[in-house]
Amino acid sequence: MKLDFAFLDSGTGGLPYMGYLKAACPDASCLYLADTRNFPYGEKTPGQVIAATTAAVELVLSHFSPIAFVLACNTMSVTALDSLRKQFPHVHFIGTVPAIKVAASKTKNNAIGILATEATLAHPYTRNLIQNFASSCRVVSRGDGQLIRFIEKHLLEQDRSLYLEAARPAVDFFLNEGVDSIVLGCTHFLHIASEIQQLAGRDVQVVDSREGVVRQALRIRAGLSSNFSCGKDKGFFVTGLSNSQMAAYYQELCRQFSIPWGGLLD
Repeated sequence: MKLDFAFLDSGTGGLPYMGYLKAACPDASCLYLADTRNFPYGEKTPGQVIAATTAAVELVLSHFSPIAFVLACNTMSVTALDSLRKQFPHVHFIGTVPAIKVAASKTKNNAIGILATEATLAHPYTRNLIQNFASSCRVVSRGDGQLIRFIEKHLLEQDRSLYLEAARPAVDFFLNEGVDSIVLGCTHFLHIASEIQQLAGRDVQVVDSREGVVRQALRIRAGLSSNFSCGKDKGFFVTGLSNSQMAAYYQELCRQFSIPWGGLLD
């Protein structure tokens, strides 16, 4: 089944990226696959991330024909992007990586914070980004898998004060380090970007990579204008559900985000 974009993440982190793309191009048809069976990628070895991502791509391709995949996960992108492009040479892949270049261009005191997974922070790709675009800056990093798990579990929480309390330790860490820019280097953090910004204050900018990722995706779509689809979104799919309660959680999430519920993809 033909469509424009397939978004991949181990959970719900990539939804803000898909939402940003749909706002820019409402007629783009999208599919979202949360590889919930392997959540979270940020706590896996590089080999495990590559294997899980490859299996997710193969699963989507067995059912759909997207013109491009958006790897809406920083860990997935820095770890598996090169491997995927070699394994699937005729498929377009758009990676999501920490917006270090953007932060470096905007910082006033040359002190940047990166909030990400431990896997993303440890990967040579991220270190190269820092060397290439922020070598003149003092870069402070924080891996926060606990916050990622909180967001995945409590995304439907109506009491936003809980998000503020969950994000406070990370923001306080960066404020104590004197940074004036915080890079959201895990897509899950975009769900609470407003809370992070509120805690950080107006003198600290919170940056992410949505604009660049969506711009690249739409550039690819425009270059393949004879092939793109204007059909309906195919929905939100998962690779595993531990119980009926989790199924109900993701169904309600789809309702609130106005995304069709696709169920298990197998």
